[in-house]
Amino acid sequence: MSDNHQNNYLTYPKGIMSWLLTLDHKRIGLMYLFGGMFFFFLAGAIALIMRFVLATPEADFITNDQYNSMYTLHGAIMIFLFIIPAIPGALGNILLPLMLGARDVAFPRLNLFSFYLYSLGAVFVIYTILAGGVDTGWTFYTPYSTTSTTNVIPMTLGIFIIGFSSILTGLNFIATIHKMRIKGLTWYKLPLFVWALYGTSLVQITATPVIAITMVLLILERLLGIGIFDPALGGDPVLFQHFFWFYSHPAVYIMILPAFGIISEIIPVHSRKKVWGYKFIAYSTLSIAFIGFLVWGHHMFTSGQSVFSQIVFSFITYFVGIPTGIKIFSWMLTMYRGQVSFTPPMLYALSFLFLFTIGGLTGIFLGAVALDIHLHDTYFVVAHFHYVMQGGTIVAFLGGLHHWWPKSFGTMYNQTIANICAIGVFIGFNGTFFPQFLLGLRGMPRRYATYDNLGSEALVEQYAATHSYSTFWSGILGLAIFISVVNLLWSLRKNNKLDPGTNPWGALTMEWTHTTSPPHPHNFEEEPVLTHGPYDYDKVLVKPTLKRK
Repeated sequence: MSDNHQNNYLTYPKGIMSWLLTLDHKRIGLMYLFGGMFFFFLAGAIALIMRFVLATPEADFITNDQYNSMYTLHGAIMIFLFIIPAIPGALGNILLPLMLGARDVAFPRLNLFSFYLYSLGAVFVIYTILAGGVDTGWTFYTPYSTTSTTNVIPMTLGIFIIGFSSILTGLNFIATIHKMRIKGLTWYKLPLFVWALYGTSLVQITATPVIAITMVLLILERLLGIGIFDPALGGDPVLFQHFFWFYSHPAVYIMILPAFGIISEIIPVHSRKKVWGYKFIAYSTLSIAFIGFLVWGHHMFTSGQSVFSQIVFSFITYFVGIPTGIKIFSWMLTMYRGQVSFTPPMLYALSFLFLFTIGGLTGIFLGAVALDIHLHDTYFVVAHFHYVMQGGTIVAFLGGLHHWWPKSFGTMYNQTIANICAIGVFIGFNGTFFPQFLLGLRGMPRRYATYDNLGSEALVEQYAATHSYSTFWSGILGLAIFISVVNLLWSLRKNNKLDPGTNPWGALTMEWTHTTSPPHPHNFEEEPVLTHGPYDYDKVLVKPTLKRK
């Protein structure tokens, strides 16, 4: 690989304005990355405060209203400002053109505009925090959200703007995948991460307009009293739930499909084995994207649905498990008899398999109408959701970040520290959230700041003991994630640069085999030529190389 160009996208062009006005997909991806990580730590800090509040039955140092604002901000910030945009906006932007052999995305200016829409929406969310917060919960259910005296409008306006960023990113990625592939890169030679971004983009452009319209209707309801959610004026508050979940359940797949793509990249590379069931994994991605639009009603079993509707939504919900199960077994068969290396990315991938499987299996309980009615709005739902979103998406994101960090920055972190942190995240996560399944089974409702009067003294003591245990491990989880990020950032010091031709994992996808680390400002110094598939470890021998300058 040629190394006659001394500049890379991190060093050329120079100046702050070259970053703020950049059309380089890699720089835009980095801005998404660092912006998203800021909001991740902000939402995580709020979560830790809530956990310390819940360690005792009485809220000792915040009021109930403050607690309501905190869980609303935690959910809204974590979902809309980190989990949804993190993988597509950050890793997707950095890697998609590189994996396709393209110089950039199809619409570079639209890409930058999408980032600034995301930033503008974030400004409204930050304003909401500074103005005293909002107490409706991140779902903004009516009729409370139409009458609350807190800052509902700035928060929902921010989400409305962020929604447009998501739509435009999805359109850009679809156009890029269709039109920017190099010669010979057919659909069945695409990396599975590209398939995941494609499925995600389809959901983004079809589902996100619904939440955008819903937020506008909520704002108009508050400002003008149009009555669409007000029974006194002929409206229906349950209609809001239908609108919200028609977007928000597909949004689960906007969050998890890119994570599936990351796992599909990590496991073959670190197992030195051709991926098992390539087409199964690819088509299961599209199947999940489609089925995700048909099951929103399982969030509303207690909202007054007819028995027939409950049965239909429950039945369809189980179908989601089929393509998801195909992925899980394909990944396991890929590892079978492979040369598995327990690198930091692989440890995160293995953690993902365990944690997401628990999240999926507990979703079966919530998909059953009779059980869901009893478990609805309890800590069982909280635990299930976090096993899917944090145990799934965030753990996969951390794995992907460690996998592509040498490519993105041309540096290598301390792998021993990274391995310890990966194990700490796994143990800390299970210690934090598995006890919450038990809380839910014992009837502990979520969204309560105090629980000293929720039952007998013995039951309250059980709640307090379980919450205290969960709180302790949440501190371990937070510390492990914090140290892992510090370890990554510490690797950026000047005397830690890698040789531009470094391929530390011995990967076969084009971002590793055809570009320098970090990549050239225009990605490739010459037109890339496709010589092998992304997972041809049975045909091509590429030894991992880790050379420092």
